[in-house]
Amino acid sequence: MKLPTTPSLRLDRRSALVTGATKGLGLAAACALAQAGARVTLVARNAEELAQVVEAFRQGALQAEAVALDINDLDAIRDALAGAVFDILVNNAGTNRPKPLAETTQGDYDAVMGLNVRATYFVTQHVVESMPSGGSVINMSSQMGHVGAPNRSLYCASKAAVEGMTKAMAVELGAQGIRVNSLCPTFVETPMTAPFFQEPGFRETVLAQIPLGRIGQLEDIMGPVVFLASPAAALVTGSALMVDGGWTAH
Repeated sequence: MKLPTTPSLRLDRRSALVTGATKGLGLAAACALAQAGARVTLVARNAEELAQVVEAFRQGALQAEAVALDINDLDAIRDALAGAVFDILVNNAGTNRPKPLAETTQGDYDAVMGLNVRATYFVTQHVVESMPSGGSVINMSSQMGHVGAPNRSLYCASKAAVEGMTKAMAVELGAQGIRVNSLCPTFVETPMTAPFFQEPGFRETVLAQIPLGRIGQLEDIMGPVVFLASPAAALVTGSALMVDGGWTAH
């Protein structure tokens, strides 16, 4: 009897693009992909930070190169990535401006929706053109794309939009062998969330919603990123992978 073989989680000979890759979830995703064997292109605005990250990758014998650009600039994306071919895209770059609904400005709306939704949409549009043999798109979403929370109506709206585009893109691109999934973390200790945890009582409020009883760490998203990018997830598309400690199970 021939036994089935577990599909590989290795990403050797694959190329990946990660946006917002110099810190937080983006850095963790880029490290995870590189450690699994992928050649990773790191995209962020700050050229100095990118250079430091690339050097750290190389010291760790990981394959990486950097492209400094603002992904809100769609023309710059097309110019910088012209001719590049990728097997994996991680749309990680994003922002949040938590405020009560009544205090949210048009500037807040444009900034959050512009980066979280518009840039994600059009970066994907460009990169999938270079996936003639199929590939994996991972949209870094959030548990907040599935639940509501005070002072986060704008962020929740942006991540709900990411969830909708993920499903629609999965349906449209499936015939090309391109899988599109979202990764939905709970609150993770990152530079972006650090100010939130300095608010009195915030950590306790968050922990009360997480059945596993702890805040997320960067390492918690690394395995899920590799899984979604790898042959182990060959039949997984249009899905939202919750990495939320059980928050959305309530």
